[in-house]
Amino acid sequence: MTEKIATVATDDHCYREKVQLHLTVDVVTKRDQRTGALTRGKVRWILTSKPFHSRGIKVMLEDRTVGRVQRIVHESELSTGE
Repeated sequence: MTEKIATVATDDHCYREKVQLHLTVDVVTKRDQRTGALTRGKVRWILTSKPFHSRGIKVMLEDRTVGRVQRIVHESELSTGE
């Protein structure tokens, strides 16, 4: 299940090598680009084939939401609930 959240982006989201399957990420969907609303989920598929994309690597989440990664959520954040 995904949820809408607001967070600050880092540069890791632009590099394909940093985005891995089953990693928890925050993405912005095409529909939410104007507002910048983020959706959190786990990566099911990596859709961008290039090693770098300036607006974020495009992925499909486990709930089949498609968006560009804006932030990689680290395990320490998940355990503390941030």
